[in-house]
Amino acid sequence: MSENVTRDWWRNAAIYQVYPRSFADGNGDGIGDLAGIRERLGYLHDLGIDAIWFSPWYPSPMADAGYDVADYRDIDPSFGTLAEAEALIAEAHALGIRLIVDIVPNHCSNAHAWFVEALASPPGSPARDRFWFRAGRGEHGELPPNDWRADFGGGAWTRLPDGEWYLHLFSPEQPDFQWDNDDVRAEFLSILRFWFDRGIDGIRIDSATMCVKDPALPELGGSGPHPYVDHDGVHDVYRSWRAVADSYDVPRALIGEVWLGIPDRFARYLRPDEMHAAFNFEFLAAPLTAKALRACIDETLATAALVGAPSTWVLSNHDVTRHVTRYGRSETGFDHGLRRERHLSRTDRDLGTRRARAAALLTLALPGGVYVYQGEELGLPEVEDLPDEARQDPKFRRTNGVDPGRDGCRVPLPWSGTQAPFGFSPTGAADPWLPQPSDWIELTVEAQLENSGSMLRLYRSALAIRRGEPGLGDGPMAWQDAPENVLHFTRPGGFACVVNLSDAPAALPPHTEVLLTSAPLTAGRLPADAAAWLRTDH
Repeated sequence: MSENVTRDWWRNAAIYQVYPRSFADGNGDGIGDLAGIRERLGYLHDLGIDAIWFSPWYPSPMADAGYDVADYRDIDPSFGTLAEAEALIAEAHALGIRLIVDIVPNHCSNAHAWFVEALASPPGSPARDRFWFRAGRGEHGELPPNDWRADFGGGAWTRLPDGEWYLHLFSPEQPDFQWDNDDVRAEFLSILRFWFDRGIDGIRIDSATMCVKDPALPELGGSGPHPYVDHDGVHDVYRSWRAVADSYDVPRALIGEVWLGIPDRFARYLRPDEMHAAFNFEFLAAPLTAKALRACIDETLATAALVGAPSTWVLSNHDVTRHVTRYGRSETGFDHGLRRERHLSRTDRDLGTRRARAAALLTLALPGGVYVYQGEELGLPEVEDLPDEARQDPKFRRTNGVDPGRDGCRVPLPWSGTQAPFGFSPTGAADPWLPQPSDWIELTVEAQLENSGSMLRLYRSALAIRRGEPGLGDGPMAWQDAPENVLHFTRPGGFACVVNLSDAPAALPPHTEVLLTSAPLTAGRLPADAAAWLRTDH
């Protein structure tokens, strides 16, 4: 492996997202933990991934599944200890697996020591200046400082007994940091060094566009720039972070959660002195049609080329409806605002699974890095019929059940056996923190390893080919002529990918070998909702 490949690993990597609560339970309390992850590192190595991204593992009251961080330099007791995290880092590195941790810069927990100090301090104090404390409007300050709304429902301001209000763009348990404060900026640089010094190879930056706000706190809907999304000042933050990341012998990677549909604004986050990569949510949200996907792929590649950054590709994560379920519906795209409307609408799991298999081969063949959300490789569907009393997402609670929330994509993984907890926990353990469907018996890792046609076997084969093909990962691609509703592109070294999204079998282009298909060929033709990887003469 060349030095450049080693140093720029994120440009090519297949990165697996572990949602710690739901991956594997080692101690039997029904909650996934570091012990469970360590026991399953061999599984991830055999799957063929290059890196693991962990959703937050920090101490937290879990008002938002760990995205309300109480201490950025420790591990939540439900997951384990800092010593176990350090052992996990060493064990993963011994297997050639790099590690990425989530950093949440927009907000912390109301149990964070700084916010506890702020609550005990008077208005105007240095402790309060680390957050957005403001006087209210109205004759007696009884109205919030502005009209901003929280992402999880309700207003974005909470009033304290002393009359001041504090800002929380998510839940009241998640107060927003004030990033013009020098303490905040210095603290996060220290947090980055804390984890990089322990061998962490990169960070994923949560809600990366939101941490810097317009200090005038203007109302939403005005003619000027958005007051807290993509504020120009945010780039100063990431330039300072990049300097820290680049100070290590092997630079650490900065990967942004950038929900931003404006290509030139998106590209600004990927300039050479800012982030190394950012999630491509336009691709995740795109309808599964040849026209929509090709347009999205072209725009993604063009946007990344503006700043010399790699493209990234993702189909699902811990915040969105799993794509097996999305692809089984007449509306195959994703929109956060339509989650409620599409929840429990008719879905054909078999159709969704066929399409998900095809989408996996498409995604893994595209230029750049790729992300696999845990359970995606098993073909897990969204669990949409969770009982209300089991749901824990604050989106569900704060909207009084109007928004079903994100619990359905966070249900613990099925590993083995014929009944819950399907090997997620050891024998005699407490029930999993979210209930697993009984019909997941055929989706366990154990069952799929024994089935040559399973989703898991497809992912293992595809990732092995991807790693061995010099033309895959980062690099050029070229579209080829194809019938309507069929995608056909080539990569260097005689590799071609064909995806048939029409409603009839399609002829394969000239080739010398079929490397892999998502569904068996029919009389030499590629079935509808299927993909093929081919060896060609050129």
